Amino acid sequence: MKSFDAIVIGAGQAGPFLAARMVEKGMKVALIERKFLGGTCVNAGCMPTKTLVASARAAHVARNSAVYGVNIGGEIAIDMKVVRARAETVTLNARNGLIGWFAGMDGMTVISGHARFEDPKTVSVNGETLTAPRIFLNVGARPVIPDLPGINDIDYLTSTSIIHLDRLPRHLAVIGGSYIGLEFAQMYRRFGAEVSVIEHGPKLASREDEDISDAIADVLRSEGIDIHTGASDIAFARSRDGITVATDSARIDASHVLIATGRKPNTDDLGLDAAGVITDKHGYITVDDRLATNVDGIWALGDCNGHGAFTHTSYNDFEIAAANLLDGDDRKVSSRILAYALYIDPPLGRVGMTEKQARASGRKIMISTRPMSRVGRANERGETKGFMKVIADAETKKILGAAILGIEGDEVIHGIIDAMNAGTTYSALQWSVPIHPTVSELIPTLLGDLKPV
Repeated sequence: MKSFDAIVIGAGQAGPFLAARMVEKGMKVALIERKFLGGTCVNAGCMPTKTLVASARAAHVARNSAVYGVNIGGEIAIDMKVVRARAETVTLNARNGLIGWFAGMDGMTVISGHARFEDPKTVSVNGETLTAPRIFLNVGARPVIPDLPGINDIDYLTSTSIIHLDRLPRHLAVIGGSYIGLEFAQMYRRFGAEVSVIEHGPKLASREDEDISDAIADVLRSEGIDIHTGASDIAFARSRDGITVATDSARIDASHVLIATGRKPNTDDLGLDAAGVITDKHGYITVDDRLATNVDGIWALGDCNGHGAFTHTSYNDFEIAAANLLDGDDRKVSSRILAYALYIDPPLGRVGMTEKQARASGRKIMISTRPMSRVGRANERGETKGFMKVIADAETKKILGAAILGIEGDEVIHGIIDAMNAGTTYSALQWSVPIHPTVSELIPTLLGDLKPV
């Protein structure tokens, strides 16, 4: 049996950085990863997909260049092999950077293999047994495959496998109208494929307010994406030309099908029962406000704990654990203000409560909206789709939440994120003097238009 000061299972966006901090403190750490260093973000999520989004946007800008007085002769051609290679290069550069970083650390042992608990202090991997007083789980999540008629009879894609396509689908059917599905839908439409989005629920991006959801749908429809919401009785069958996707109200002749119906934690094969670690009904590991499980000496970080399925929340889990365990701090998950983005174009930046959540909270609230068509920078760039929206507490003057669906919305939202984290009142932010011409300069104007509801 090999002994360590700590064992980290999973090399996503929390575990490796926590392992590095512990090594800096002179600890002996084992980092176990069954596939690739970097987790979902580096290998199948943020980095490759946003690289693909950038290629798709380049194609879109080229097709519409005449509007800006730039004439490109002939049709825009897409070389999917080059597109794929570019995304893979970005992934490999990041992954290899982690490999080189860890190789230079005395005290770090990186093990490639599948770890399982033998007891609360012991795990087995590759036929060896390892023990440590502290064990951290950062095992991530994977795509959910729903049990739909005919699904096992077709060759479907997931968010992990679609990034490796090196040819353009004739017609991509996306099952699921949430964040992952919508990004791929617009991306492949811009590459030149016909695209249909099939969503069981009544609207796209169901987490958002109805006005945001409707605006997202308008953006996608304007680019020729076929959207089917409220779809039931979804079934698949092989056809002579590809795959038939049938619903209660539509029949789609697709060449490829992307299943984008959510993700589930990779916790079902860790031997958690042997350690006594409790999960909820969805398989997420139950943790307290400091990310500790019910078993002393075991923590769960990142997607597998159900407290945020984002790279930035996973990294913040590392920050919380490191601060509490290594720096004598007392940081809590409940102090985190959730923010995220939807990377369609234009992107959606979101922070805090939706309008629906704010109304349900019983607070006296104020709301302000502004169309992007009234933003100078958006007009100058010729990208006026979407709108800004902010919700505030009428009594405390604190900002409760915001949504910016529009040009650079994923960046502009950070001004509001920072204000909310600093506890600044909206009236104080209203007197800032932003740079012109920018999208962010409209935040004080947006706040100045807040009205009670």
